[in-house]
Amino acid sequence: MFRKMTVPTVSDGSYLEEQSNGRLVSVHNTKAVQGDKVVLKKKVTFLRGVSIIIGTIIGAGIFISPKGILENTGSVGMSLTIWTVCGILSLFGALCYAELGTSIKKSGGHYTYILEAFGPLPAFVRVWVELLIIRPAATSVISLAFGRYILEPLFMQCEIPDLAVKLITAVAITLVMVLNSMSVSWSARIQIFLTFCKLVAILIIIVPGVMQLIKGETQNFKDAFVGNAASVKGLPLAFYSGMYAYSGWFYLNFVTEEVENPEKNIPLAICTSMVIVTVGYVLTNVAYFTTISPEDLLMSKAVAVTFSERLLGSFSLAVPIFVALSCFGSMNGGIFAVSRMFYVASREGHLPEILSMIHVRKHTPLPAVIVLHPLTMIMLFTSDIYSLLNFLSFARWLFIGLAVAGMIYLRYKRPDMPRPFKVPLFIPALFSFTCLFMVALSLYADPVNTGIGFAITLTGVPAYYLFIIWDKKPRWFRRILDWITSSLQIILEVVPEEDKEIS
Repeated sequence: MFRKMTVPTVSDGSYLEEQSNGRLVSVHNTKAVQGDKVVLKKKVTFLRGVSIIIGTIIGAGIFISPKGILENTGSVGMSLTIWTVCGILSLFGALCYAELGTSIKKSGGHYTYILEAFGPLPAFVRVWVELLIIRPAATSVISLAFGRYILEPLFMQCEIPDLAVKLITAVAITLVMVLNSMSVSWSARIQIFLTFCKLVAILIIIVPGVMQLIKGETQNFKDAFVGNAASVKGLPLAFYSGMYAYSGWFYLNFVTEEVENPEKNIPLAICTSMVIVTVGYVLTNVAYFTTISPEDLLMSKAVAVTFSERLLGSFSLAVPIFVALSCFGSMNGGIFAVSRMFYVASREGHLPEILSMIHVRKHTPLPAVIVLHPLTMIMLFTSDIYSLLNFLSFARWLFIGLAVAGMIYLRYKRPDMPRPFKVPLFIPALFSFTCLFMVALSLYADPVNTGIGFAITLTGVPAYYLFIIWDKKPRWFRRILDWITSSLQIILEVVPEEDKEIS
């Protein structure tokens, strides 16, 4: 089920290019079913790339509770400064990933770049934690937000039952996974539509805010930097909240092999998306302050609802729907992208072979998409999801920082590697330091949960030696795994990807 890896090499930007032996023979004549190769096709255009990035960055936070920065900075001016600085730093990280995506033309994002630079062990640990904990928990959290806000118009006079929220959430998760299993094109089209809805929702806030400014509603901006002084601990936490709000700019790199003309479209989509999101976030917060005082904003449970109630009247009823659509877009974009990480990790021998197989007609990585479903359902109904995310919040920044540090390492180790898009060296150096700062901040702010998260992450080390390195597993165990793989092939109608050149 796990394939034995070949000797680690770093050649032309594609680690372990050669295919492992022992793959099962297809149970279908794929040439007869589909007149071309069974591969993941290049269907991600520039517009779809922008929708993946914007659609996964913008979730519910900017509409519901963008107060983490304000409460830790103590003033309107400093909070807007932090929003801007975090947007610029996130753009730096995105530019680093643009270079990585155009020089290492494989899908998989963090996993692939760590694999290229530092080898299989840290890459396996990354995908191990992502599969078992991080992604199911993160999907559950954003899906619960969808479930709560899609039901809010039906329960305006009373509390929404938790069971109802979880049931509608389970339906939404299943729907997203079915959609991504059935068609790459349709999931991308829906992502474009949902991204459009998010931008419309932001404009619904920004335009009345600008009109308020024109009318002279600037009282909250007078002495903007006067207020409660930011503490030594509060300012870093505000910075942490800002960087978390912008996270998601890396998802296009998870689907590099499916991007049309990646040398052009990856950098262009990343830069376009980050400019739109940064300007949108800053202007949205400015709009809030034209109508809501800092004190009221900190007390509000849903800032966009409070804003719309004061300026838009009955139209405020539409805000929960827009928030729900925003959450659904984040779910769809996240699952679309992360499934490719599991697909590539399986192709490299780090996950069960079935996860690197493709549906013979739909040309989607169906097993890699649906593998998250049972784990997400278990967490949704049984786990304290938010604690799990707190345990592992540092892991995201640790591995992103490691990937960007790997880019610097490859600059020196492989100076002749083609780099169609190249950033100045100070950008990855500054961003790597930023990520290390985020990891240190996690340890400083919450040492207990961070320590538990670090321990959970380290379980990937013995798992690597047990599942990947140890090749003397009992014959009966191998037979069972082979039977499971072949049975799933027949049930899911999937086969290994046919050989293709990653240019």
